[in-house]
Amino acid sequence: MTRQKAIDHVSAYFDSGKFRADLSRRIARRTESQLEEAAPALRAYLSDEIATALDAMGFTTEIADNPIAGMPPVLLAQRIEAAHLPTVLIYGHGDVINGDASNWTSGRSPWELQVEGERWYGRGTADNKGQHSINLGAIQSVLHTRGSLGFNAKVIIEMGEEVGSPGLDETCRLNATRLSADLLIASDGPRQKASSPTIFLGSRGALHFRLTVRNEFGARHSGNWGGVLANPGTVLANAVASLVDGHGRIRINGLLSPPIPTRVRELVSDLEVGADEGDPPLSGGWGEPGLTAAERIYAWNTLEVLAMRTGNVERPISAIPNAAEAVCQLRFVVGTDWRNAKAIITDHLRREGFPQVEVSIEASGSATRLDPDHAWVNWAHASIAATTAKAVTILPNLGGTIPNDCFATTLGLPTIWIPHSYPNCRQHAPDEHLLASVAREALQLMTGLFWDLGDPYAAMPGRISA
Repeated sequence: MTRQKAIDHVSAYFDSGKFRADLSRRIARRTESQLEEAAPALRAYLSDEIATALDAMGFTTEIADNPIAGMPPVLLAQRIEAAHLPTVLIYGHGDVINGDASNWTSGRSPWELQVEGERWYGRGTADNKGQHSINLGAIQSVLHTRGSLGFNAKVIIEMGEEVGSPGLDETCRLNATRLSADLLIASDGPRQKASSPTIFLGSRGALHFRLTVRNEFGARHSGNWGGVLANPGTVLANAVASLVDGHGRIRINGLLSPPIPTRVRELVSDLEVGADEGDPPLSGGWGEPGLTAAERIYAWNTLEVLAMRTGNVERPISAIPNAAEAVCQLRFVVGTDWRNAKAIITDHLRREGFPQVEVSIEASGSATRLDPDHAWVNWAHASIAATTAKAVTILPNLGGTIPNDCFATTLGLPTIWIPHSYPNCRQHAPDEHLLASVAREALQLMTGLFWDLGDPYAAMPGRISA
C-alpha cells in the first residue's frame, strides 16, 4: 500500500487501453448543451456514465434538477469516510460545444475517438470529458490501492458549462452545506504549455456586450444620400475603434486592468506563450505595450471584437445600410469595475461623439484569483512536483473564463485547478484532441495528489468537518 503502487495502477489503466475505452464511450454521447433536442443525452451522460462510475466507487449520487427551469441537470455525489478527514470538492462538466461535424478534417468525427499518434481526436477529449475522466480514474486507483480514499470526496458535474453554466451558482447556494469542503480541485482549460504541469488559481472574467447603431428611415441609395446621411457601419467602426485601437490596446480607461501585483508579475512575466508545436505565431506590436505576452494573457485586460455586421457582405448593394452591430468581449482580471461596464462604455461613447450607439450587456462572469502563496497551493505544487519530477507552472488565473466564482465566492473555497489539456488542443473547434502523453502524466499526478490528500502522516493545510 504505497503511493507508487497507486501510480503504477493508474499507469496500467492507461497502458491497457481501459482509459481509452472509457473515454471513447463518453465521447460517443452527443452532449451538445446548445441544442434543445440534446436534453435526454445530457441527463443520460450523468446517469449512465458518471453516476455509474461513482456508484462503483462507493459514492452516493443524485441527479438534481436545475433550479432554472428548462436548463440541464446537475450531478451531486459524495463519499464521506470520516468527519475528521480533509474534504475535497471535485468539479467537471459533461456537456460539449456543438460538434460541427462537417468541418472536421481527414474523415474524423466529433463523436468517435480516433487515435493518430499522440493525438486522440473527438469532441470533449479536451473539454471536458477527457479531463474529468482522468480525475475519476485517479480516484479509482487510490481507492483500489489503499482500500479507502483517506479523505472525503464530494463531486459536482454540470451539463450546461458551454451555455454559461445556468443554475450552477444557485445550485451551489442551495446546497452550500452539502458541498462544504476544505478546497476545490478541478480540471479544465489548458496547461500553460504541453510539457509543463500547471496549476491555476482562478480565471479572468468575461463580459460580452453588443453595440448597435440604427437609423430611423431604413436603407437609402448611397449615390443619392451618401455624404448627407450618417452611415451606421461607419459610425460603428469608429465607435469600436474608440474602445480598442488598431493594435489591440484598450482606449477606455474604465476598462483597463488595475496595476499588476508584484507576486503575479513574478509568476507570469517569463512564461513562454506560443511555444508548442502548432501554436500560431504571435502578432508583433499587438496588445498593451510594455508587457510580456504572458502578462497580457494572465495579468491584463483585453477587448476583442467577436463579430460585426452591416449590410449584406455576400450580396452587397449600393445603399447606406439601415443598421450595424458588433459583439465585443472584455476579458478582465480581478479588480476591474466590470459591474458598471454598461455605464462606463455608454459614457465613453458619448464623450467620443457616438451617442447614437446603443450598449447592451449580454453575458458576464466574475474574475477570481486565489492567493498564489496560499497553503493549499504550496501543498498541490509539492505533490505534483514529487510525482512528475518537473517544474510546475503556477498561473494566478486562467486567461479564459470558467465558473470558478461559484466555488471561490459562493462556497468560499480555495480553488486549485489542474488542467490536462494544452493550448493547441483545438478546444471549441474542429479536430479537438487530447495528447496521450499529457493524459498519462495527468493520471499519474492526479493519483499522487489524491494519495497525498489521504495520507494521515502528511502535513495538511487547515481542515473542516465533512
